[in-house]
Amino acid sequence: MISKKYFDIHKPVFWPAIALIVLFISITLIVGEPMESFFAGFKDWVTDKTGWIFIVTVNAFLIFCVYLAFSKYGSIRLGGKEAEPEFTTAAWFAMLFSAGMGIGLLFWGVAEPVFHYKSPPFGEGGTVEAAEKAMNYTFMHWGFHAWAIYALVALSLGFFAFNKGLPLTIRSVFYPILGDRIYGWIGDVIDVFAVLATLFGLATSLGLGVKQVGAGIAYLTDFDNSVWLQVGLIGGITLIATLSVVAGVEKGVKFLSEWNIRIAAILLIFILIVGPTLFIFRSTVQNIGNYLTSIVTVATWTEAYRDQGWQGDWTVFYWAWWISWSPFVGMFIARVSKGRTIREFITGVLIIPSFLTFFWLSAMGGSAIFIDLHNEASNLAEQITQDEATALFVFLGEFPFATIGSIVGMILIASFFVTSSDSGSLVIDSITAGGKLDAPVAQRVFWACTEGAVAAVLLIGGGLTALQTATISTGLPFLVILLVMAYSLRKGLQKEFAEMTLLSQEKSRKNYEGKLAEVVWKNIQKRNKTTEPDSTPKKTK
Repeated sequence: MISKKYFDIHKPVFWPAIALIVLFISITLIVGEPMESFFAGFKDWVTDKTGWIFIVTVNAFLIFCVYLAFSKYGSIRLGGKEAEPEFTTAAWFAMLFSAGMGIGLLFWGVAEPVFHYKSPPFGEGGTVEAAEKAMNYTFMHWGFHAWAIYALVALSLGFFAFNKGLPLTIRSVFYPILGDRIYGWIGDVIDVFAVLATLFGLATSLGLGVKQVGAGIAYLTDFDNSVWLQVGLIGGITLIATLSVVAGVEKGVKFLSEWNIRIAAILLIFILIVGPTLFIFRSTVQNIGNYLTSIVTVATWTEAYRDQGWQGDWTVFYWAWWISWSPFVGMFIARVSKGRTIREFITGVLIIPSFLTFFWLSAMGGSAIFIDLHNEASNLAEQITQDEATALFVFLGEFPFATIGSIVGMILIASFFVTSSDSGSLVIDSITAGGKLDAPVAQRVFWACTEGAVAAVLLIGGGLTALQTATISTGLPFLVILLVMAYSLRKGLQKEFAEMTLLSQEKSRKNYEGKLAEVVWKNIQKRNKTTEPDSTPKKTK
């Protein structure tokens, strides 16, 4: 038996999750090159047959979150009436943003708008109309819908953990439906799915991160951005991530998250100064306006009248990616959000990170489109679409101090990589430890290394397609879990609000009775005083 000094696991979750991960890795390595075509075929099948389900449910999640924020449940506080936030609002937003988007936004922030601009789902590419639609679709993929998925999971976890005293793990969310059965095999199955979805979602992000760092190294040096360079980068950055994991949330994740935001702000300010400054501010306003006025049309488009695979490669992949990330990001957000009201929590998670993302996308992707539209000599868009991993560095090459900018970009990617890895390790560790928040350090290190290993194997076995397939295939079953989660959360909030109302009424009744008793007592004293015989000796003449 392994000493609990090093491992303190919940066996019915830990060992099945490990077995399924090892099985997947083994098949990928043994089969080798044919796995790439298998991954491509399976991804196409899933997105073609179930893409509309992703689109309907993700829209439902956003509507549900907005409803909760402005409903009677908005006043409920995570942790109870007397709970206070553990972190400042600024630190809270920094951790939300770093955990929620991180590497993905650096990888696709320039590349995605340019891809949609050059190859839009409708109309001719390379035009002003295509540019506007490109920002529209990009905003949808990175905006309110993505954060609504995170908000749903985080709110569910935080409410049942902090208000109901249940373990901080996915199974706890289903207590209103399953009762004590969450501690049985059904709860174990839910947590195993959560571990797999989180691990493969993280592996996708880590794989994208090292492809981009490798592209930066190749762009600045004579190195070839090979798979083996990327695997080596995974090993090196995972090693750094384990050091952050050992340091814990306060000294590791919180510290790196705040520095991520600072470095990202420096890079953004640099682009604002040397780039098309006026265009960035003007386009941000216009892009947000276009996005808000067409959000219903864009968000409910299902490619029903034609089948070109565009939506499967983009929208469905993104929804599956955010869903697969939701156990990890949701649990992490829940851990740092105690003391916030539901209204404050949802508006904070939905609005602030989304608008920061919109500004980033307008500054990065929008500027790249601006250069292509107004500089005929530039082939920036063509270079980006040839290799999306080089997008950030090719874009920075259009400005002064390109080498310094690229180095800062690589540092930022690596830092987000570390933040995502150690945050994910803390979350998976908590799930496989039965909801414990203080599992042994060795156990967290184990999961950090496992994430790196899965990302490396997927890159070797099928590249970006393998990463996307792993994300979609694990995101689909977890989509069903999220639907049940929303129903369970509403049941829990109904009961909580009823109890709060009852307590409030009881308190009001007691206050009323207390004040009434006080008035009666004063009246009795006053009456006794007026009817009491005068005992003062009378003076005689």
